[in-house]
Amino acid sequence: MKATIALSAAAALAAKASAACFSQRLDYPCCSGNEVVYTDNDGKWGVENGNWCGIADAPAQATCWSLSQGYPCCSSSNAEVWYTDASGKWGVENGDWCGIPTGSTGGSTGGGNVTPSNEQYTISGNPFKGVEFYINPYYVEEVDGAIAQMSDSSLIAKAEKMKTYSNAIWLDTIKNMQSWLESNLQGAQTQHQSSGKDILTVFVVYDLPGRDCHALASNGELLANDGDLARYKSEYIDVIEGHLKTYKSQPVVLIVEPDSLANLVTNLESTPACADSEKYYLEGHAYLIKKLGVLPHVAMYLDIGHAFWLGWDDNREKAGKVYAKVISSGSPGNVRGFTDNVSNYTPWEDPTLSRGPDTEWNPCPDEKRYLEAISKDFKSAGIKSVYFVSDSSRNGKKVDRKHPGEWCNQTGVGVGARPQASPVSGMDYLDAFYWIKPLGESDGTSDESAARFDGYCGHETAMKPAPEAGQWFQKHFEQGIKNANPPL
Repeated sequence: MKATIALSAAAALAAKASAACFSQRLDYPCCSGNEVVYTDNDGKWGVENGNWCGIADAPAQATCWSLSQGYPCCSSSNAEVWYTDASGKWGVENGDWCGIPTGSTGGSTGGGNVTPSNEQYTISGNPFKGVEFYINPYYVEEVDGAIAQMSDSSLIAKAEKMKTYSNAIWLDTIKNMQSWLESNLQGAQTQHQSSGKDILTVFVVYDLPGRDCHALASNGELLANDGDLARYKSEYIDVIEGHLKTYKSQPVVLIVEPDSLANLVTNLESTPACADSEKYYLEGHAYLIKKLGVLPHVAMYLDIGHAFWLGWDDNREKAGKVYAKVISSGSPGNVRGFTDNVSNYTPWEDPTLSRGPDTEWNPCPDEKRYLEAISKDFKSAGIKSVYFVSDSSRNGKKVDRKHPGEWCNQTGVGVGARPQASPVSGMDYLDAFYWIKPLGESDGTSDESAARFDGYCGHETAMKPAPEAGQWFQKHFEQGIKNANPPL
């Protein structure tokens, strides 16, 4: 690492990074013991003297690669990553750089010190076919934390199986993208070197200005204005492009901006925030398709909501026009297809439902019928590449919701079909079932006093108490693996 890198940033971050454990930067003390009561994205929590406290990670080994370069080791193997170069991952402690030991199992871990291959992978056809799926190390760590809170041996066995399946990695902030994109591209290359197989990694691109305009629980960091659109382009999409160009030897799938375009189909007139965001959704998609859709090892899928969002005839017809316009605006970039049911619970097949009053006369009351219908609509709208990836992470069992529009932390959840390519005979346009929303990560908080509280998370069939969106929800995870269909 070069000394010319400005340490002014390190000084500014020193107070945060030099904490003895992660919770001090969140204004909570460190625990004196190690009994885990709760786990979220920040770390493991205990309770002492009636107050939450953070459980520190075990100290890193006394030696690491950075010593040879004149820098100390970070005090924790899970230290926050502030910079990555050819040597490894760097943290900041006491106003100085420190090296994070290789072999860390933290959320930003991936492949360690990996030299990018000069080989160019080119996707031809279904990107999920003929490849091995990348195992997300952050999710493995989350499940390990969940297992630590279990005592039922049969439940533990089911949770252990969850660690063997692939799911998507969400790049939901600029910081998370900086921490997780390159490290997991490196991890995929390492997995390739170990298995000798091509490794597919799936990322969710999710940081549009004015994100999730019709919901509160998952609003993003960037606002619907010109300045934040410029940040989205330069600090987010351009950085993603740079890393994807560097790590070009393995296939990558990008799930693009869930809920955004579906909101443009149905919510422009009813939701002022969506009207305010329209310009930025359209410009953001055009920019990312132009930048990322020309990379031969990358396949992109635009989100199309779910059966009880765009399933009605008039919505599907309007969607065809919106999506055709968006794809055209990104030329010469290519879009492989579309993804449905992301973070939702709609069953793949539900023979108990039909077009009638119970479904508000929706002709597509499950995801299978939805894709069958919308594939025809999109082709009629002039869209040339119409393929689908269906999120099956939480639709294995029909949930308890009383209205199909209920979307937040639904009770009765069950993990669904396992990730697999070409899963349904006779549906050659269905590229894959895949776990896009990781089971166990909350849809949104049930705390009515929280700034991001959404009323849907307080409804009768929403499990409570629930943490903020993206944080670990132990009870929901346990119910999901108990109700898995097929069983784990």
